[in-house]
Amino acid sequence: MLSSFQQALKIGDLRSKLLFTLLMLLVFRIGAHIPIPGINPEAIAQLLQGQLFGFFDIISGGAFKRFSVFAMSITPYINASIIMSLLTVVVPALEELKKEGQEGQKKIAQYTRYGAIVLAMIQAIGMSIALGKTGAIANPGLLSYLTITISLTAGTAMLMWLGEMITERGIGNGISLIIFCGIAARIPSEIRGVAEEVSSGMAGYFQVLLLIVVILTVIAAVVAMNEGTRRLPIQYAKRVVGRRLYGGQSTFLPLKVNSAGVIPIIFAMSLGMFPATIGSWMSPTSSFNVFINNYFTFTSVGYNVFYAVLIIFFTYFYVSIIFNPLDVADNIKKNGGFVPGIRPGRPTAEYIDKVLSRLTLAGGVFLALIAILPNIVIFITGIKSLWFGGTALLILVGVALDTMKQVESHLLLRSYEGFVK
Repeated sequence: MLSSFQQALKIGDLRSKLLFTLLMLLVFRIGAHIPIPGINPEAIAQLLQGQLFGFFDIISGGAFKRFSVFAMSITPYINASIIMSLLTVVVPALEELKKEGQEGQKKIAQYTRYGAIVLAMIQAIGMSIALGKTGAIANPGLLSYLTITISLTAGTAMLMWLGEMITERGIGNGISLIIFCGIAARIPSEIRGVAEEVSSGMAGYFQVLLLIVVILTVIAAVVAMNEGTRRLPIQYAKRVVGRRLYGGQSTFLPLKVNSAGVIPIIFAMSLGMFPATIGSWMSPTSSFNVFINNYFTFTSVGYNVFYAVLIIFFTYFYVSIIFNPLDVADNIKKNGGFVPGIRPGRPTAEYIDKVLSRLTLAGGVFLALIAILPNIVIFITGIKSLWFGGTALLILVGVALDTMKQVESHLLLRSYEGFVK
């Protein structure tokens, strides 16, 4: 792997992409340390006592704890993407726009940006009001509220731009890499928190060993699931073109068990934070906040069930967007191919859809189980300082694999040996 990385650095355009990606991520980390003026850090620390906000701080790379300009992270853009994806299925005009190809996708992406700014502004207003109620604003007033709202909205817009620049001019998916960088930046502090619990006697070495085993098992399972595929056999009939005989070969259609990758996790994570965000706008003693604190905490049964259902739903939803069995069946038919034992055309599409639905269910259930399993282990071991659970591991491993494959594809184009054997 190290030799392959050295070969990658020798390629001019690939080296430029890697350096550009690292530069954009460095800008993200610098922005995460620029605090918004007039905020009381002690009040923010009290908000972080709730585990939902603690996990939100992990996703933002510590920006929420410092209440920097990147405190809201990239979640408004993710929520806008979810809403726009749903609207493209419901609204006929957007559905037709999606079918127009690259130009249509550009317009939809522009609408998503506008929606992200609107959602960011609404969320920023809500957060400024909530901070005013908790006494986190040193000098509450109209100017302070405007400063917080504009700073948070601008920070989200900046992250959105950084993510798009990484996707366009760098390596990997920019939005996923920003979330990856935020999670990775919190690993040292999470390890330090566990070490403090062990040194204070709140946790033993057996609990720590159990957590390490679970983490390694999750990493191995995620890698195996991401690489797992179901190969559907495809047989091409022989054709006579001029004086030559073509076709007759056998191949296969690879269907991945986890076609959606980490996207369902990111979508579910964003929506799972909505109740805590709404509760921050209300009084701490309101009935809604009492319900959230009692029945919807990060390790509660209600939250984990809701989180698992969201993951499975978004797994099906995202796969239905990126994969159309009817188009695949039509392409196979046009090239003279067929699935043995299945008639070409619509029967082939129905067969592919049936197989894909089963694989998607397996992939969605796997993602949901891996996401909530560490929460159960944390509840059993009692190590409460570790909010670095299965969701974070899924994102880290999934994004790392996707980025590594993109680097490998650039290497293979130049006949270099890739990362993945």
